[in-house]
Amino acid sequence: MSLNRVTLIVVVLFYAVSALGQSKKFTVQKSEMSFTSNAELELIKAQSTETQGLIDPTTNQFAFSVPVQSFKGFNSDLQRQHFNDNYMESSKYNKASFTGKIIEQVNYTQDSVYTVRAKGELDIHGQKQTRIIKAKLTVRKSDILIDADFNVPLADHNISIPKIVSQKIATEIDVKFRGTLVQQ
Repeated sequence: MSLNRVTLIVVVLFYAVSALGQSKKFTVQKSEMSFTSNAELELIKAQSTETQGLIDPTTNQFAFSVPVQSFKGFNSDLQRQHFNDNYMESSKYNKASFTGKIIEQVNYTQDSVYTVRAKGELDIHGQKQTRIIKAKLTVRKSDILIDADFNVPLADHNISIPKIVSQKIATEIDVKFRGTLVQQ
């Protein structure tokens, strides 16, 4: 084999290995998703640490989902049961998800903080809505921290509140997501 051919093979292998290294996805290692319903007569809070998700650094695409029944907290067990059975119908719609693409460019190889917009389909209660959600991404040597706050109007996801409890459940829910993603 000639020296030029060996050099070409080494260069091709180097770029192939580099491309493979860059195509590794970041997946959720630790997370907390919480929601707050701040209605006239009642404050309801719940949280889940079971969000699964990933970001593909080569395409800026992402996918996150959380099992609806994993939310804990609430003011009582009965309230949690009503959340799952009557409002979220979690036996039928067992996950909430957000999938799409980060609009801004992010350098996943250099420590930095980015304010980004994530555009995608927010699927709650079987109803998909195109949303743009702002988030702060903190890229560090070994992981990415995500910090996002957004609101979810219940009507957008076909979640109805009976008039009898309308002063106890907000029509718009505040959601917070904090997550640590590591490269796989």
